[in-house]
Order: sequence, then structure tokens, then C-alpha cells
Amino acid sequence: MERIPQLYVESSYEECFDKDGKAKVDCIIIQDNIEVRLKKGERIPEFIDREKAKILRKEVYDRFHFYVDKYEHKMLCDAIIVLPDRRTEIRLYKGDELMILPVEGYVSTLIAGVGNRVRKSDAFAAVTTKKGEVHYLKPPKSGVVVFIDEFTNRPHYLYYLLPED
Repeated sequence: MERIPQLYVESSYEECFDKDGKAKVDCIIIQDNIEVRLKKGERIPEFIDREKAKILRKEVYDRFHFYVDKYEHKMLCDAIIVLPDRRTEIRLYKGDELMILPVEGYVSTLIAGVGNRVRKSDAFAAVTTKKGEVHYLKPPKSGVVVFIDEFTNRPHYLYYLLPED
């Protein structure tokens, strides 16, 4: 069974907690250098000042593209992607610009997955033409794959890469 990454996006206190202070959904609270992870139903710790803290709520991973500006390709809010190993995280900040790379062809083959670092010289996907020619796609800059959007109407994909500086 393949596990899916978890997505946490910046949110408000009201969206994450009920009037009794219990979490409505899983969330991450960040205040200065303190990070607290809460499961649904747990209370916010007393040492956290909710006015100073940043709250990120768990979101459906497949909705990642809703948090990226479709024209400028910049993050619309802070986000954390927790990879399936549950130890590795990718942190994205509001304004981070992503590379969005289309993969279109008669047959599309994904090579790099979410969390993989892809260098400028590495192929991240391959497309096969109707004539049987294979073309390898390489990114314009090195980066980390943060999301792969799959279109259901045909086998096309969009790779979202966080470029390295």
C-alpha cells in the first residue's frame, strides 16, 4: 500500500478549534521555536499564545494546487508537506515560487516522485510518442518535487518543483 504525503496549510484559530479549545482537525501550531502537533479532539497547550502562534491545519493532499497562484506559481500561504516516511518534511512559505512543469505525451512515465530532489541534468519524467520515440524531460533548474497533479481525463501530469537557490 502506497502512503500519501500529508499536507498542512496555514489557517485561522476558528477553522481549527471549536469554542471549547479542542482541535476540529489534526493541526500543527508553531510559535517561535516551538512546534506542537495536535490530533483532532486535543486541546492547545497552555504555554502557547494563540495570538502569536501560526496554525496550520491538515488538508487533503490532492488539494495542494489550490494553495498555489495559477498565474505567478507562488505559494498563497505557508504549508508543510509531511512525506510518507512521516519523518521528512518540506516547508513552503507564502510567496515561494514553484516551477510547474507539464508532462504530456502519448504515454507519460513518471520517474521522480514527491520528495525527490531532481538536478538540472536528471530526467524527472519520460514521454513516449505515438511513433515510439522516448523523450526524457529535465527541469530548467534543480529542485525538489512537492506535488504531482494528475489529470483524470488523459494521462498528463503537472510537476510542482521547489527550486533550489
